[in-house]
Amino acid sequence: MQASVNQVETFGLVDGPGIRTVIFLNGCKLRCLYCHNPEMWRMGKFNSTTDELVAKILRNKPYFKRNNGGVTFSGGEPLLQIDFLLDICKKLKEYGIHIALDTAGVGIGKYEEILSLIDLVLLDIKHPNKIEYKKLTGQDISESEKFIESLNKSDKPVWIRQVIVPGIMDNDEYLKELAQYLAKINNIEKIEFLPFHHLGFSKYNDLKLTNPLLNVAEMNVNDCQKLYEKFMKLYNEEKQSS
Repeated sequence: MQASVNQVETFGLVDGPGIRTVIFLNGCKLRCLYCHNPEMWRMGKFNSTTDELVAKILRNKPYFKRNNGGVTFSGGEPLLQIDFLLDICKKLKEYGIHIALDTAGVGIGKYEEILSLIDLVLLDIKHPNKIEYKKLTGQDISESEKFIESLNKSDKPVWIRQVIVPGIMDNDEYLKELAQYLAKINNIEKIEFLPFHHLGFSKYNDLKLTNPLLNVAEMNVNDCQKLYEKFMKLYNEEKQSS
């Protein structure tokens, strides 16, 4: 089985627990206004096989096994290469490797099958409101909700990731709506607020793409933390009342 791989990061520290080998797969249906990986939108050439990637991952196994790490599949949207993902996850499970999936839940199906092979889901939340979701991503929220429905049927632990963009997510109304939305997702172990930054801006120039948030300031880290603390109070209240 072949895959379209953008890059392999061998010592990832922010995409799941421990030291991780992170496989960035090409292809994404979404066109998030704040995307910092536009070079992965298109699928591109199929440039690596399952066996080649397994061999590369196994070379790193001594490092991440000592640190309770493993492998994370990211992108782009890894669920768009679902047959490859199923193939490699089945082989990695034979070696007892912890597998995390970093996803927005916008793939092409087979969600229950892949979730049976995944140890941790890093779920990227775009927007809880279907109208605003469409404005932000260019796509309908329904596919993401199909994935969440399958996720709720599984017993897999979930880490939530939410990018905070000034002028979009940094207000009380949004925090309340997000708390209500996340209260309906099972097995959430961790919620992360990620401040919007400009680190990917140069890629838009390189790819000759229009950057829709060119004039939006970076999210202040301290302000983001204050929003997170306010959000967690709302979220805990929602969980208690549900």
